[in-house]
Amino acid sequence: MSAAPRVVILGGHGKVALLAAPKLSARGFAVESLIRNPEHAADVERAGAKPVLLDIEQAGVDELAAVFAGAQAIVFSAGAGGGNPLRTNAVDYEAATRAMRAAQQSGVRRFVMVSYLSALVDAERLEPSHSFYSYAKAKYEADEVLRDSALDYTILGPGALTLEPGTSKVRVADAFGKIDGADPQSSATSRENVAEAIALVLGEDLLIRQTANFIDGDTPMEVAWA
Repeated sequence: MSAAPRVVILGGHGKVALLAAPKLSARGFAVESLIRNPEHAADVERAGAKPVLLDIEQAGVDELAAVFAGAQAIVFSAGAGGGNPLRTNAVDYEAATRAMRAAQQSGVRRFVMVSYLSALVDAERLEPSHSFYSYAKAKYEADEVLRDSALDYTILGPGALTLEPGTSKVRVADAFGKIDGADPQSSATSRENVAEAIALVLGEDLLIRQTANFIDGDTPMEVAWA
């Protein structure tokens, strides 16, 4: 019997990653989740993933490539959590782009990036003094590097993340994060729906070299992204 295809998740103890791991497992993937805190290993294991201790903030391309070798896909779901501009850049841009280079070095073509709804435009319209600017800039620049790469990427751009139960139904936004007829102040997106989107696009080979911006809605993902 051949081994199950591997998916490596960066940011393995994040809320989205912990929700995505069992969904990927249910689709037949073997999931490995990178964590920097060994105390998080038990949570990762309970989610059905194998914890791999590696601090992506410090790991070089070669270290990441060694972990990625033989995997079918990489999922970047890590984030600094805002607040510190230097650390935001270190994780959301520098670690992300090292992961892209490592994927290419190790021969892994499939790469899923968890971004956010208006990542394409926020860095341009926000003042550098704005508290959200460093995050917006890091995500925009990382997404652009990914789009310019040879990887078979999917960029997922959810709206404001919530802990509501997932429905596997979405409302699709345009490239700028806008949705016709939608309240511009309402962009709620269940983290579980983001996790389901990760499992869906990898399990069904959807949205190759595409960006999918979305919020919670009424259209099944399989229909919205067919």
